[in-house]
Amino acid sequence: MEKWLAGVDLGGTTIKMAFINIYGEMIDKWEIDTNHTDHGKHIVTDIAKAIDQRLEKHGQGREKLLGIGMGAPGPIKGDTGVVYETVNIGWKNYPLKNLLEAETSLPVVVDNDANMAAIGEMWKGAGNGAKNLVCVTLGTGVGGGVIANGQIVRGTNGAGGEIGHITSIPDGGAACNCGKTGCLETIASATGIVRIAKEKLTNSEADSILRQAEHVTAKDVFDAAKANDRLALEIVDFVTFHLGLALAHVANALNPEKIVIGGGVSKAGDILVQHTGHYFRRFAFPRVAEGASIVTATLGNDAGVIGGAWLAKQAFLL
Repeated sequence: MEKWLAGVDLGGTTIKMAFINIYGEMIDKWEIDTNHTDHGKHIVTDIAKAIDQRLEKHGQGREKLLGIGMGAPGPIKGDTGVVYETVNIGWKNYPLKNLLEAETSLPVVVDNDANMAAIGEMWKGAGNGAKNLVCVTLGTGVGGGVIANGQIVRGTNGAGGEIGHITSIPDGGAACNCGKTGCLETIASATGIVRIAKEKLTNSEADSILRQAEHVTAKDVFDAAKANDRLALEIVDFVTFHLGLALAHVANALNPEKIVIGGGVSKAGDILVQHTGHYFRRFAFPRVAEGASIVTATLGNDAGVIGGAWLAKQAFLL
């Protein structure tokens, strides 16, 4: 019997799930709401029930699954699957792997959600099989995943790849949710771009398309820049300067083949890649810049579940 893999991607609003075969082909995918009540106490049970219900829909039992690969926000101890802390959900030192294994009677592997997205893009996305890859996700925050020699870099206590918390502005930068100030996340995230746009609009009297928007979004900024709006171009230049600089620092240490930019902001497309690439090449060691290509992610919301399936395959396929 051909076994399936279950990929689970825990987000603050929804939990994305999928059944994927060992070749990385999607069998089925769906999502459920993330239940925040009682500090996320019911999330594991909700996932187990959702998997059982979906298997039943396919006329299958749990024996159809080889195992579960799950991504969750925050630093995670890879061997034990303990989530050190998820600020948005309320978990602290939470034994996610053990609890999900108890609920499903299936083997489980757990990792950081940005790591899972990086693995997904490596396996079936823009990474195109690259064994040395950096993935940065620009959404509400800035996440990062690093793959070296085909292995995810987790670090000594699960915080490897925290690209969003590289300090971009050492003095006087905006406050970050991590407790520091001036992090890349405060600049290159959708939230950061909107903050910078509002500051520019307040402190400048320059004409701009952005003044017509009731609530400025990161998409508005990039759309205006594509229309050669001067103020929007200044914002894009500032954001991509800091993003390109941070990625150059990371790349100088890792010498990656691919740098994959994902998340909602990546939908800006060529203008984001070209401007970031310009600054990346300016700041990266020439040999490093020569070996790396910057590309946009291709898997979208499927990256995390595909990465989870890959990790489960590596852990449980004998």
